[in-house]
Amino acid sequence: MKTHPTEDILDAVVIGTGAGGAPLLARLAMAGLNVVALEAGKFWKATDDFATDERTQDFLFWNDERLSAGQDPIAFGRNNSGTGVGGSTLHYTAYTPRVQPDDLRLRTDFGVGEDWPLDYHTDIEPYYDELESFLGVSGPASYPWGPARKTSYRYGPLPVNGAGRLMEKGCKELGIRTSPAANAALSAPQFQEGYGWRSACTNRGFCQAGCNNGAKASMDVTFIPLAIQHGAEVRAECLVTHFERDSQGRITGVVYVQHGVQKRQRCRHVFLCAGAVETPRLLLLNDLANRSQQVGRNLMAHTALQIWGEFDEPVFPWRGIPGAVISEDTHRPTDRAGGPADFVGGYLLQSIGVMPVTYASQMARGRGLWGASMQEAMSRYNHVAGINILGDCLPYAHNYLELSDEKDGRGLPKPRVFFSMGENEERLTSHANGLMRAIWEAAGARNVWAFPRSAHVIGTARMGTDPDRAVVDANGRSFDVPNLYICDNSIFPSALSVNPALTIMALSLRTADKFLKSERVKERGTPTLFH
Repeated sequence: MKTHPTEDILDAVVIGTGAGGAPLLARLAMAGLNVVALEAGKFWKATDDFATDERTQDFLFWNDERLSAGQDPIAFGRNNSGTGVGGSTLHYTAYTPRVQPDDLRLRTDFGVGEDWPLDYHTDIEPYYDELESFLGVSGPASYPWGPARKTSYRYGPLPVNGAGRLMEKGCKELGIRTSPAANAALSAPQFQEGYGWRSACTNRGFCQAGCNNGAKASMDVTFIPLAIQHGAEVRAECLVTHFERDSQGRITGVVYVQHGVQKRQRCRHVFLCAGAVETPRLLLLNDLANRSQQVGRNLMAHTALQIWGEFDEPVFPWRGIPGAVISEDTHRPTDRAGGPADFVGGYLLQSIGVMPVTYASQMARGRGLWGASMQEAMSRYNHVAGINILGDCLPYAHNYLELSDEKDGRGLPKPRVFFSMGENEERLTSHANGLMRAIWEAAGARNVWAFPRSAHVIGTARMGTDPDRAVVDANGRSFDVPNLYICDNSIFPSALSVNPALTIMALSLRTADKFLKSERVKERGTPTLFH
């Protein structure tokens, strides 16, 4: 890997190497820029470090304490964050549905929430096409929701596991359409530039931990090796704490701590891609890019209720890709009379597999089981299947992130996150609860129980057109700091009723392209990932 002296003035520093940072890092390096990525976590080697053991992979999660407040406090750790080169993609489930165009028009369609300052067809769809080919997304030949695709998925869908088959059965009984889900995991081997051959998925079920054979398209086996091959440097175990600025307010250097030593990297531009908790925390620590007073505000989290049931037949919930089957018939759902539902937005349905330790911990929290009752319930683990939603969430004034008075192990203020569901989220969740229970009843489930949860912290540095109401413009550029760009799910104006990873990557490539065009970087022209 090419290295750069810290005293050199680099073209760009990228903070974070997850779905937001890694794609643009590769794009900038492919354009010939001198660029360094700073990552708080370690540089893991999947084949050596990602054991087939659920407990040993806790090191992949951002386990620093975050303070949760509000009526529906958000769980962190394994739920919403990751650490290591690759960020949260090291342990994401690789579920990669596309947004639908009306996801970007929530305020136009419903009169509440926020619209995106982007157009689906011109600003996002082309990057979906590019990403799905580059990552090797496996998906169905025909997908019944959203705009017709211009290109088919590169690979056919992964095998449907036990939970997926039961969801298909229950939905069919109720007249709900289903489809094999799009997953960024290979159903056939693929050669990856800068990495080598990635193997096909072996269905070992460890997607929510680390994939050790490269089948899952995490950033460490896709964009990171591509970036390194084209001259980018990735510095691991580097926690950014401060920014140096000149008299015009431009950032001139990034200050970080590596192995207990404070260092500084001089640069011309900064791309902040640390996620919807660490990005606003870093901005607030430095009183940066917050003239609008919107940093940390407008926090959202997907409502993600899970419904579990037990079945007569063996399910083996640890086998296969966790999210094997999807339905978007509830994208804009109706009530029992066939009219519009009594809430804004919608949700998707997906089948879910689960590893045993995760399932046991959820039963302890969700059902209060312990001791003999827990042992008895876990004896039926191989007959368990789950179904869940990923639902819209509106931005509210009462949901936000702030710096607390408590300090972490590094002496920095811990983030405190306030979250309470609004009436809209309560109604959406109630609608989904009834529907999912009906699906499982139709599939033959017994001992059905619910595990309420939230997923994906979103929206704490949102994009927009009005600098008084947003932190960055439509290209991810700060309104206040001309050489600062933000690219992660903190800039989402709305939650979207789909998993965010693919859209974060699309915005990352778009931000890089807009930056390269604005800076007139033409050493190699505008790079593309896949031909």
